[in-house]
Amino acid sequence: MRALLRRLGVYLLAAWVALTVSFLLPRVVPGNPVAGAVARASQSGNCNSQCVEAIEAQLGFNVHTSLWDQYVQYWGNLGHGNLGQSWSENASVSSLIISYLPWTLGLLLIATAVSFIAGTAVGVLMAWRRGSWLDWVLPVATFFSALPYFFLALVLVLILGKTGTMLKVFPSLFGYDIYGVTPGLNGPYIASIIGHAILPAVTVVLASTAGFILAMRNNMITTMDEDFVLVAQAKGLPAKWVIWYAARNALLPVVANFTVAISLVVAGQILVEIVFNYPGIGFHLYDALGKLDYSLVQGIFVVITLVVLAANLLADVVYVLIDPRARQMA
Repeated sequence: MRALLRRLGVYLLAAWVALTVSFLLPRVVPGNPVAGAVARASQSGNCNSQCVEAIEAQLGFNVHTSLWDQYVQYWGNLGHGNLGQSWSENASVSSLIISYLPWTLGLLLIATAVSFIAGTAVGVLMAWRRGSWLDWVLPVATFFSALPYFFLALVLVLILGKTGTMLKVFPSLFGYDIYGVTPGLNGPYIASIIGHAILPAVTVVLASTAGFILAMRNNMITTMDEDFVLVAQAKGLPAKWVIWYAARNALLPVVANFTVAISLVVAGQILVEIVFNYPGIGFHLYDALGKLDYSLVQGIFVVITLVVLAANLLADVVYVLIDPRARQMA
């Protein structure tokens, strides 16, 4: 329990630092979001002093108050779930993020789970069958992981996407067929969501599996030289039980490295969503940056930070639960 409390304290400190940075960034970069919004409002008519005050209140960016007062107000708004108002969508940032988040989380959970399970399974087989044709899997997987996410996504669109020039198998734009189906709990809509998620998910899986394969293979090779594995083999236990004993112990460092992997996957998925116009957090972050919608950018950054920290904390909790040594060190 003490180990978990220490980790929780570290993540709370990291969350405070990240949220403070998200507050400061729009206020230290050149330009003023209020001035930009006033200029856009003035294009459709005069914007007097009352108009400016209304825009400042809407954006939560009052240039006439001290930075400390704005910081206190910022945390008060966060405590009430108020992330501000988006001028480009004319809606609250919280409601917009709630509509974006399921797309990103669904794709992230599925792609990460497939990468982790497939990578660890292939790593175990490669270590157990060293010198076989399986050794060719690692350089192939490493080649895909060396490619930038956005470049790999573009290649898949070119080869497999319906907007590409070759096979034209899978949809390559948007999260579902916006013209052919009606959103809701119906078969065509769900099938369209699955079809449109295939290429983004394959991109993330191909780009992130090699790390799990390499980590599991190396850990398995080391573990298989341990005494308990040699004793199990000497006793004549079935091969599947020997593999299980070795893999169970070799998996612990892979779980520990999962916290680093999840951050890289989230960063890569943002680029993937932009390429496929997938309606998740990443695509709308890019769109909000183009529109200079500072409130929406800041809100999305806050949510991405909290999601990554929560995933890392969950991985640490799992590691403490499955490894008694981590509890003994507390």
